[in-house]
Amino acid sequence: MGLKIGTTEHEGTLRITVEGEVDLYTSPDLRSAIIKAVPTAASGVEVALSGVEYMDSSGVATLVEGFKSARENSKKFVLVTPSASVMKVLELARLDAVFEIEQAP
Repeated sequence: MGLKIGTTEHEGTLRITVEGEVDLYTSPDLRSAIIKAVPTAASGVEVALSGVEYMDSSGVATLVEGFKSARENSKKFVLVTPSASVMKVLELARLDAVFEIEQAP
């Protein structure tokens, strides 16, 4: 399976919705979407990860880079409803304590 990335804007926050697998081959697409969104978002970026079936270390590195970019631009960076497989990777890397993580209503 590939990767689907969609972007929407709501009240100054850009939400990037990700579906599929984030790996060495697809993470550059996600990186591009995040790096493009951070400077254009008025208040911050949300990355919705409920549709991600698999994420490897390159995907985690992409999220860390987005987090750093947002912080440098004084913007919020939030992971929204990560799938169980994504949460497992974040917990193993102990990044669940670094990222702001929200569950979508």
